[in-house]
Amino acid sequence: MTQRASELSGGQRTGASGRGLTSAEVAERISRGEVNDVPVRSSRSLTEIVRANVFTRFNLIIGVLWVIMLAVAPIQDSLFGFVIIANTGIGIVQEWRAKKTLDSLAVIGESKPVVRRDGRSAEIHTSEIVLGDLVELGPGDKVVVDGTVAEADGLEIDESLLTGEADPVLKKTGDTVMSGSFVVAGGGAFTATKVGREAYAAQLAEEASRFTLVRSELRSGISTILKYITWMMVPTATALVISQLVVKEHNFKDSVARTVGGIVPMIPEGLVLLTSVAFAIGVVRLGRKQCLVQELPAIEGLARVDVVCLDKTGTLTEGGMDVTELRPLGGAEEPYLRRVLAAFGASEPRPNASLQAIVDAYPAPENAPEDTPQNAPADGAWTTTGTLPFSSARKYSGAAFTEDGGASSAWLLGAPDVLLSEDDPALAEIGQLNEQGLRVLLLARARGGLDAPDAARGADPAALVVLEQRLRPDAGQTLAYFGEQRVATKVISGDNAVSVGAVAAKLGMEGAEHPLDARRLPKGTDEMASAMEQNAVFGRVTPQQKREMVAALQSRGHTVAMTGDGVNDVLALKDADIGVSMGSGSEATRAVAQIVLLNNSFATLPSVVAEGRRVIGNITRVATLFLTKTVYSVLLAVLVVCFQVEYPFLPRHLTLLSTLTIGVPAFFLALAPNKERAHPHFVRRVMRYAIPSGVICAAATFVMYLVARHHYSGTGALDAETSAATLTLFLVSMWVLAIIARPYTWWRICLVAAMGLAFLVVLAVPWLQDFFALKLVGTQMPWTAVGIAVVASVALEYAWRLVGRRFGG
Repeated sequence: MTQRASELSGGQRTGASGRGLTSAEVAERISRGEVNDVPVRSSRSLTEIVRANVFTRFNLIIGVLWVIMLAVAPIQDSLFGFVIIANTGIGIVQEWRAKKTLDSLAVIGESKPVVRRDGRSAEIHTSEIVLGDLVELGPGDKVVVDGTVAEADGLEIDESLLTGEADPVLKKTGDTVMSGSFVVAGGGAFTATKVGREAYAAQLAEEASRFTLVRSELRSGISTILKYITWMMVPTATALVISQLVVKEHNFKDSVARTVGGIVPMIPEGLVLLTSVAFAIGVVRLGRKQCLVQELPAIEGLARVDVVCLDKTGTLTEGGMDVTELRPLGGAEEPYLRRVLAAFGASEPRPNASLQAIVDAYPAPENAPEDTPQNAPADGAWTTTGTLPFSSARKYSGAAFTEDGGASSAWLLGAPDVLLSEDDPALAEIGQLNEQGLRVLLLARARGGLDAPDAARGADPAALVVLEQRLRPDAGQTLAYFGEQRVATKVISGDNAVSVGAVAAKLGMEGAEHPLDARRLPKGTDEMASAMEQNAVFGRVTPQQKREMVAALQSRGHTVAMTGDGVNDVLALKDADIGVSMGSGSEATRAVAQIVLLNNSFATLPSVVAEGRRVIGNITRVATLFLTKTVYSVLLAVLVVCFQVEYPFLPRHLTLLSTLTIGVPAFFLALAPNKERAHPHFVRRVMRYAIPSGVICAAATFVMYLVARHHYSGTGALDAETSAATLTLFLVSMWVLAIIARPYTWWRICLVAAMGLAFLVVLAVPWLQDFFALKLVGTQMPWTAVGIAVVASVALEYAWRLVGRRFGG
């Protein structure tokens, strides 16, 4: 790594402690257990995964019913239990794979703090910090343990994530810093006073970074559905038990088997597992694209987003810049200005992208020994006597020097339209440069000291530093993708609005020709929301304004995603519905973002959106399948109780039907590509289709069952009636599957056809007939079953189209 300077310019030293702990002191503290050993967990443990997938309410119900069936019926009536074991196993395996992917990506994306030991700076893992370590801080760094400030150079700490107070706090030597806060300006170092679980935010950080399957409309919707199903299932199952065991007085074991056969299909047990699998596979897929999903519902959330707010720097443009021109102002001499810029660059140990371009273009003298303090003069170098760190709210930085001849000077470098008065003639020249998409910084000589609250007032312009930003080659395609998907994009930047608009225009962004200076934005939330909806490019935006802009959009019902990589983006990322951080961004942004693009590629976002749409769209499809089964099972049980007849099915029949019309197809449909835009109100959308589908399935099946009861008589009549009813239910359920499988592709057609063929094989092969107790008797009732199924299928088509027209699909 590049060694960080061991002394901070203008910072306050702490004597011998400024060298940090010695190796012997570190070893001693490790032996005493004074290590920051809090396990930062990015995912659930294997035990929790197993517990979450196995110990569910419905698995308990099915487990009890399975044990009963093993005791009173043949093994084929207990197949539903083995199906549940298989589904649960699949869920555990897939989530375990997702855990490993998430853990490995979390290690890749982990930021390492810099500590000073034996007088030298080195990066270490957060877990290796020991009590008393001297931890260095710079802009964007997160405070990982509690401590006391030992050195400070304009050190400003944002504690909003802990206290809710948005304004940064200026820290001086001796002040306390808390874990969970982060640096917004300046630099310094602090001595670790609390590590491990004693640190203030240790438990909060552990909870915040934990793998989660909550805060999701999809999952909360499924939970709501399951709650209502439980309420329906208990009284219905009770009535069915009484009906089959008391009223009909049949063989006890057969009655128990048919009772269980009526209860089991009411439970949409595979729906929860399939949702977990779909989420988990989504994490694995995105992990292969170097996308770290810190909370699984973020995949779903980004798919629901209708506004994406982009930070220009690091998102539309690459992090690096190049100085293309130095334009002296007011008669200043260029060689002297180059000396000023070289000294300015050397005064900052951790330059931002703009200053780094200046450092590269105007390097400081390199003949100073490595152990020379940074503010000491080398041959031909100037002495730094003071610094003013860059602040995104202030939009300029400063440095004071003692020059070669002993003269003192103070300089400011920052946004021209902030440092210059509105009527300054240089602004016209700057405007022309901004219109070309160039970034312009103003170098000005301060008339007073840097510590004055109005240091920029009366500054004398000395030069314009013209910077060219590097556009990301894939940014234009990504913006075009969002445009095609009807997702509004808003570029929100701290740079000059005209310059930002020119960059966006080069990428073909719609609305880039009318950039808006955020200093002219209205203050009211409603008025700001209107301005946000009417414009696409905003410049000179302060960190607080970014937060207000996100809130304004949300007040209009928009689901907002915010991307960024700088510490000035943190508050907006935290408030947005979905925060997306670049992997190379500050640790603070990665800490609050739900999605981290480890490859720093904005072009990865369409993949995340597509993955979210795949998950939501497909789970909505398969949820309709599962809940259709629940609806017709409950209705069949109610009809059986009302008509005082035997329940028509044994568990083996419904296991076969569920496997062919729901289980196997749902697995493939849940993992299929799906580009449909995500829609809200998951529960309503699913039940609009599941209820009429379930009602039609139940009505057709029960009608066929009653017709068969009047047709068949004698020994084996019940088996014949069951077979005819099973054929009807299978055919109608297959039509539900055929509707859900649309739009058809070759593999969807093959999937539906394969399920139909599998049922025909069961009907045609003698030993399978015996195994599943399915044998069609005669020709009249089987063809009647087909006829009723055709009528029911027509009714299904009409019902689906009616719902689609009335509710918009």
